[in-house]
Amino acid sequence: MNINYTLFGQAIAFLVFVIFCMKFVWPPLINAISERQRRIADGLNAAEKAKADLADAQAQVKNELDAAKVQAAQLIEQANRRASQLVEEARTQATAEGERIRQQAQDTADQEINAAREELRQQVAALAVDGAEKILNQNVDAEAHNAMLTQLAAKL
Repeated sequence: MNINYTLFGQAIAFLVFVIFCMKFVWPPLINAISERQRRIADGLNAAEKAKADLADAQAQVKNELDAAKVQAAQLIEQANRRASQLVEEARTQATAEGERIRQQAQDTADQEINAAREELRQQVAALAVDGAEKILNQNVDAEAHNAMLTQLAAKL
């Protein structure tokens, strides 16, 4: 066996092996590697997109929270104004009711005073008539007249 034939045979076998690998082995490997690179690139792009979406969502949540805080503050302020208004209305109504009750009491007191005056006038008139009758029935006597006037004053 000659070394040249062996080397030449090994070279041909190696060439056939390389052609076989290039035809049947390398294309599936290259496709698998390309597919894996594509999936990795897609995953990285999706991660970047998710990161951007997360940042947008956080900004939107912050904006909505700020808007909710402003709205809550407005509602609280509106409720405080309404409460103050209700207190003022209640105070006004209470004042008006107190004034009405006071006026009613004053009117009642005036009516009672007028009734008492009228009753007093009637009593004074009756006493005057009684006194006049007694004076006319008796002699005009200064002492008796003074005594009757004292009695009339005591009755009043």
